[in-house]
Amino acid sequence: MSVAARAFLRELFDVAVAAVAPAVCVPPHLPAPPKGRTFVIGAGKAAAAMARVVEDRWQGAVTGIVVTRYGHGVPCRSIEVIEAGHPLPDAAGTAAALRIRALADQAKAGDLVLCLLSGGGSALLALPAPGLALEHERVLTLALMRSGAAIAEINCVRKHLSDVKGGRLALACAPARVHTLAISDVPGDDSAVIASGPTVADPTTSTEARAILSRYHVDVPAAVEAHLRSSQSETPKPGDPRLSDNAYVIVARARDALDAAASRARAAGVTPVLVSDQVVGDARDAARQHARLVRTVLDRSGPVAPPCVLLSGGETTVTVRGSGRGGRNGEFLLALSTELDGAPGVHAIACDTDGIDGTADNAGCIMTSDTLARARAAGLDATTALATNDSHGFFDALGDLVLTGPTRTNVNDFRAILVTTGEADSDR
Repeated sequence: MSVAARAFLRELFDVAVAAVAPAVCVPPHLPAPPKGRTFVIGAGKAAAAMARVVEDRWQGAVTGIVVTRYGHGVPCRSIEVIEAGHPLPDAAGTAAALRIRALADQAKAGDLVLCLLSGGGSALLALPAPGLALEHERVLTLALMRSGAAIAEINCVRKHLSDVKGGRLALACAPARVHTLAISDVPGDDSAVIASGPTVADPTTSTEARAILSRYHVDVPAAVEAHLRSSQSETPKPGDPRLSDNAYVIVARARDALDAAASRARAAGVTPVLVSDQVVGDARDAARQHARLVRTVLDRSGPVAPPCVLLSGGETTVTVRGSGRGGRNGEFLLALSTELDGAPGVHAIACDTDGIDGTADNAGCIMTSDTLARARAAGLDATTALATNDSHGFFDALGDLVLTGPTRTNVNDFRAILVTTGEADSDR
């Protein structure tokens, strides 16, 4: 195992995260102050850090409320920071959403509502539609997550069960102008999917939401079924004149993080290959696809030779079949290790840029060329760990978890696979 290769991969991850930090990406996109008042609202894992940047850079007075995940808050002066549950919503998130909507209701013509959104906002901004309960969203979200549903599918359902998602929060702000700054955590950077699009029109329908629940064989409570069949569940659609004066700017995305890592690799004499910033689907399938690319490098049939690093982003999913612990990035690396079966000179890192892979305490994991050999020596079996979805237990036992704590940003998955020659392995 190359200690230097491990350090290099961790450096690439750190550089990628730093490139999309709110302190870097928010200031260039702040709008001009309005003639009236400025209200700041927001939700997501980066919301508190974004709010602090606004306070430090804004010309004039601001007041507001943002909600972020437990442990992701930062001290602010005039913008209140509330912490709540993620990935499953809780009562604190509902209370925060009620207060944020009440603040939005105060905005008048000539005022500006600056909305700060980032990954995690869907769960954190949890206000059930009339007639529904928070538990409905919790149960359905968990069922869809465990079934391997894509984030766009999960958020489609969430939008049609909510009183603030899918453009409804922007309606509460009218006639004030809404200017949204978003850190994108979704493949394709669709504003209607980021944090379930509370300030933009929603092209999805209640019929689609019902179809998604049916596709994944989710048991739907009677109250939810009735709501999704009613006109009250429908969201404001593209072209709605009530949203026409609003602005939406994505200030950071996965591509920005990958570009920063590529620049760092290039400076170190390692050729970067950007595989994709929109990798989706099952983490194991993604691992197989990446393993095929690695083999083309190893057998010199591909377009690039070692030393090189394959970079990718996006958001994979995990279909939970076992009782183990771990997130999609750990699942990806566990599957990659079994696919490559100890191929020499190959090391990899896979982490979530928010610092939390799934519900565990690690950002992700590191895989080395001798991962399987070390696992066997420790009495661990990668195939069994994969079957039980226990990537956390597997990599923890090897000392290969990546621990960062909350990064207070989120552009989702970051993967880097370093392919070296034998000589580079020993002296990098």
